[in-house]
Amino acid sequence: MAPYESDDAVGSAQDENPPSGRRKAARYAVPVAVVGVAAATIGLVPALADSGDPDLPKISAQQLINKIAKSDVQQLSGTVKVTTDLGLPDLGGLEKGLLSGADRGGSGDDSAADPQAKLTELASGTHTLRVAADGPDRQKLSLLESGAEYSLIHDGKDVWGYDSKSNQVHHSTAAGSGKERAEPPATPKDFADEALKSVDDTTSVTVDGTAHVAGRDAYKLLIQPRQSGTTVGAISIAVDAKTGLPLKFTLTPKSGGAAVFDAGFTQVSFARPAASTFDFTPPKGAKVTEEKDAARAPEHTREHGGGLAGGLEGKGGPKVLGKGWTSVATFDTGAKGGLPTGSRGGDLGGFLGSLGEKVTGKFGKGTVFSTRLVNALITDDGKVYAGAVTKDALVKAADAGK
Repeated sequence: MAPYESDDAVGSAQDENPPSGRRKAARYAVPVAVVGVAAATIGLVPALADSGDPDLPKISAQQLINKIAKSDVQQLSGTVKVTTDLGLPDLGGLEKGLLSGADRGGSGDDSAADPQAKLTELASGTHTLRVAADGPDRQKLSLLESGAEYSLIHDGKDVWGYDSKSNQVHHSTAAGSGKERAEPPATPKDFADEALKSVDDTTSVTVDGTAHVAGRDAYKLLIQPRQSGTTVGAISIAVDAKTGLPLKFTLTPKSGGAAVFDAGFTQVSFARPAASTFDFTPPKGAKVTEEKDAARAPEHTREHGGGLAGGLEGKGGPKVLGKGWTSVATFDTGAKGGLPTGSRGGDLGGFLGSLGEKVTGKFGKGTVFSTRLVNALITDDGKVYAGAVTKDALVKAADAGK
């Protein structure tokens, strides 16, 4: 294997040619983005299939970052294996109902084919997906299940979700045009782009050798926080040596053990998929649900995005406390009295209470809910603090925010 250059100073090197409008936000974006990534859509990220290290030309971390930035793969198809281990208990489908209900903002759209509800299944366990893309206007993702399949198809202005098990269809209209839709959210490149925003004086970035991913030669980019107090141990990105496309994204926690995300292409082709790949007509007898116009959505959801966080933002949206990997997002739900845990919350309240840990501080009283990556503090006066930080760091941030 060829020697590789250690490039811990890559953050300062980037300042010579900073991407327009990104450097200021870069210092704070990633740790908060990691929270969203961990808690919401996981999409097309991938699992490494190592079969020996290829011998590739020497490359620096900065050169590899530039290679990722210049990557412009428009056509591909392949199989992706996604494994997520946040350390969450088995909720027996409860988490799907909670998240999907929040995403719909109580709209009453209970379609089994709704992508926002269906793709929450990727938040735990191991899943196999088939993916395909042909430019900015055509993408397809299929989630393979036991005896069934869920497909999400974007073809021009139409976005179709189809659940074969229930024979239900969800239809919506894609917003934006051209490059804005070049990639569906949560692809390996999406995650890599977000992770690279963290490259500053709080971060170490090096080239960590090479690997084979889905039969492709790849470099490995290693991103490690320099700060204490974060739960993130390292992020590893396997980058296709020829195209610069990220083929794998792995996030490991500082506590050790299995990766929180370990997902990767097990097969990939950069040939143009057949046009028929993206054709879809609702099957005979299928129940078709039309998504409600976005203009009818609650104002805070349109402004700050959907999902659980969008539904909880309440007053003024989230703010960011701290710097770099120890950044904490905070917002006020407007709900006094904390979560409805214990007897006043019924069975759900009792369950939520069993998951949390009561804490006190200058901020008052509250409950901390923990995963292997994300900790969230919900105070008794309705405020939420969340980040990829330890419990102690979270309480400290809440005290300072108070």
